[in-house]
Amino acid sequence: MSSVQQLFSLEGQTALVTGGTRGIGQAMTVALAEAGADILLVQRDHSNTQTKSLIESLGRKAAIYVADLSSQDSILALTPTILKDGHKISILLNCGGIQRRHPSHQFPDNDWNEVLQVNLTTVFTLCRDVGAHMLTHTPDASGRRGSIINIASLLSFQGGITVPAYAASKGGVAQLTKALSNEWAGKGITVNAIAPGYIATEMNDALMKDQDRATTILARIPAGRWGRPEDFKGSVVFLASRASGYVSGEILTVDGGWMGR
Repeated sequence: MSSVQQLFSLEGQTALVTGGTRGIGQAMTVALAEAGADILLVQRDHSNTQTKSLIESLGRKAAIYVADLSSQDSILALTPTILKDGHKISILLNCGGIQRRHPSHQFPDNDWNEVLQVNLTTVFTLCRDVGAHMLTHTPDASGRRGSIINIASLLSFQGGITVPAYAASKGGVAQLTKALSNEWAGKGITVNAIAPGYIATEMNDALMKDQDRATTILARIPAGRWGRPEDFKGSVVFLASRASGYVSGEILTVDGGWMGR
């Protein structure tokens, strides 16, 4: 029987991560490296090297691959390029996402299309392409071939206000996660999602600056505070590791006990 330390170790594994340059994504990426994984960062360019430096300071390897999450052509080219370089991907963390806010009756088509592309279509494309790669892996002693972790949202379960595209995309991420798990869990690939609650990050600046909304939101968080990026470190390592080997198709909420579910 494996020890707890062995179950949570990611030594010898490589994770492909989108959205790892700031906020929740950066915290989760660093957590994977702290658990022993090498990291392939998907970024819009090479200018931001902060996360790469943090990973390397832990003694892990890190590489940046440039791709535009809003361009389907760019995403279609990403996985073949990475595999051509000889990488074996054991973990996929789809954390890249965007938000657009407008009253629903005024929501522009271009913002709708961009949010759905980045938050859902890109997630599907990477799950499909990296999942196909994982299916070629020889299973380890526990029958495991890989793990996929998508980032959902509380808005996977509720509609939100002035964010119809985001709510639609995150509802789609939750159902995509379950659909892929149904096909792949029996083949050694676990597919799960993490649903953040209200987290103090740049994406929620507009909410935090709206005093009335911020007060209402805080009143519904039993933990008594907005979440922080570091609150996600344990969750992502659990879902990436053998510790969650019999967990698949789950949407793990990290929300301080949010009373609106």
